[in-house]
Amino acid sequence: MDERLRQLFSDDDAWVVGGAVRDELLGRPVLDLDVACSEPRPAAHRFADRFGGAVFPLSERHGAWRVVQDGSAETVDFTPIGEGIDADLATRDFTFNAIAEHVATGDTYDPYDGRDDLRAGVVRAVSDEVFVDDPLRLLRAVRFEDELGFRMDDRTEALLRASSGLVSQPAGERVLAELGRLSADGYRRLDEVGLLEPLGGSLDPRLDALDDSGFRLVVVFGVGLRRLPISNDMKRYAAALSRARMPDDSSPRSIHRFRRATEPWATDALVYVGASELVDAVEAARRSAPTEPLVRGDELGIEPGPAVGRILEAIDEERAAGTISTREQALELARTLAVEEGS
Repeated sequence: MDERLRQLFSDDDAWVVGGAVRDELLGRPVLDLDVACSEPRPAAHRFADRFGGAVFPLSERHGAWRVVQDGSAETVDFTPIGEGIDADLATRDFTFNAIAEHVATGDTYDPYDGRDDLRAGVVRAVSDEVFVDDPLRLLRAVRFEDELGFRMDDRTEALLRASSGLVSQPAGERVLAELGRLSADGYRRLDEVGLLEPLGGSLDPRLDALDDSGFRLVVVFGVGLRRLPISNDMKRYAAALSRARMPDDSSPRSIHRFRRATEPWATDALVYVGASELVDAVEAARRSAPTEPLVRGDELGIEPGPAVGRILEAIDEERAAGTISTREQALELARTLAVEEGS
């Protein structure tokens, strides 16, 4: 599995478990290792001392420790083996995540026939309590179907549907992380098995319009997205899409107004309002956009205040529309608008 682990733990009863074994069997990149051993804390420090990385407690309640490799996305988790490898694997979610590989010998232990399910493309629960023990597994089951092209067996799907009301219980950050990995088909499957509505989402015809995880979140959850712990960038993105309105036409003026309301996400916003045919016009406007304004606010000769911003916006719009192109024309327009503002 990993030569570094063999070097350090050849005399220990340590096992690589979970997703690392699954991904290796599937021929997928292995970025995260999960090592079940008798003494996780010293094991984590020993690994970090030898191969580098920062060590910190992953779960004080469970006694788990994590090593984050320097300059790498790789993590190595060390968890207590407790009452033995059988007890550890019995707590896992799905059979293909309940396969263990002994660090010293390389022997594989597969008490739930997870390798057979990998070959058959089946998501199968280890126990009948799998979703009650950790409701996040409801989303993980659908995400594994989606990512791997697998399907739940009938028993597992029945268990999932019976526990669907628990789907909103996990922490929002964990829910969001799972949702962010779903494709459009994954959301449709989420809806099919009764998990989408309890989360406050619904299917939308625009779901397939753009292959982007953030776009899918916006169209599926709409204003309900604010109930999830999204980032500030995601809040701004969602707000830009929600305030987007169909441009009146493809004229430079209309494109400028649309961009002013939605940039830097104007092209996504066009898809959102069903005007994908105007993407080229937006891209052209971006390429031709001037790098410097014709005039600045302190050059208008009027008192600072909201009117300055409105006049500068009007100047920018007329410039984009092609009605003015020089500083003198901009100042003349500003004088006219200032009079109108004061009347």
